[in-house]
Amino acid sequence: MLNTNALEAIAMEVGGRISQVNQPAFRYSSVGAALIPVVLSVPHAGRLYPDSLIKKMRDPEPSRLKLEDRMVDKLAIAIAQQTGAAILIADAPRAMIDLNRDVDDVDWGMVSGKAEEPRPATPARRRARNGLGLVPRRLGREEIWNSPLAMDELSTRIAEIHRPYHDRLNEMLKSTRDRFGCATLIDLHSMPPLPRMHDNFPPIEFVLGDRFGGSCHGEISDSVERFFRQARRLLVRNRPYAGGYVLDRHGNPNRMIEAFQLEICRSIYLDAEFANLTGHADQLVTLLTQMVREVAERTIMLGCPPGLEAAQ
Repeated sequence: MLNTNALEAIAMEVGGRISQVNQPAFRYSSVGAALIPVVLSVPHAGRLYPDSLIKKMRDPEPSRLKLEDRMVDKLAIAIAQQTGAAILIADAPRAMIDLNRDVDDVDWGMVSGKAEEPRPATPARRRARNGLGLVPRRLGREEIWNSPLAMDELSTRIAEIHRPYHDRLNEMLKSTRDRFGCATLIDLHSMPPLPRMHDNFPPIEFVLGDRFGGSCHGEISDSVERFFRQARRLLVRNRPYAGGYVLDRHGNPNRMIEAFQLEICRSIYLDAEFANLTGHADQLVTLLTQMVREVAERTIMLGCPPGLEAAQ
């Protein structure tokens, strides 16, 4: 099993703030120390829950398990150790604020003390009303909270967690691009087991989301798809997860910043309750380490000016 005692060996800085516990909202490594043009981000694995937040949840433990990309940060740190990728990890939990949602993606029906009427509905806000907006409200039909969210608290979370996280990710990607000529963001998530595509098909283990080609050159996405196919692991593309706000905001292939989301089935590295790592996590880290190295090679090729290889 992963040696979790050794996973913090990467030198990490901190940023943002969870005001209720006066703790940083995220950790990140220096791009200057990175060995490859890849940034790993983990926006949904945060487990630093203030007591005041837990007390407002109707059924805390099941909600936490379903909302978290449980232990993906542990996988990401192990991969970064082995590849030299830069890394950004949210410690603020998704229950507080979803870093893969726009700040306008709010279900205003759960917010009290609004200073003004919200703007007209957009597709993002329609999704928020289904329960999974900037601050999740429902899991299926089950309400998460036993009281409304105050407007000033929402504003504080945006200012102290959401905005600094994305500012830091933006800086990391631009610095990586400027250093290597191109940068690729891999936004790591986990997913519950998906239905089999067909009775004779193996279970889906990974979903690659690239906004249907909008956030990443095909050369990168195609290479990832080939990698998993050659490893005899089932990956599908963009369905049911095509990526979200992280890719929309940070992926910009025209400016040599590639971005894709990778969803990992929880059953291949967590126990039956989807709570703790199993021995299969080591195999998964080995597989994803190889994938990241493949992505790094493709990224370097994209960032290499035409004719440079021939000149060398």
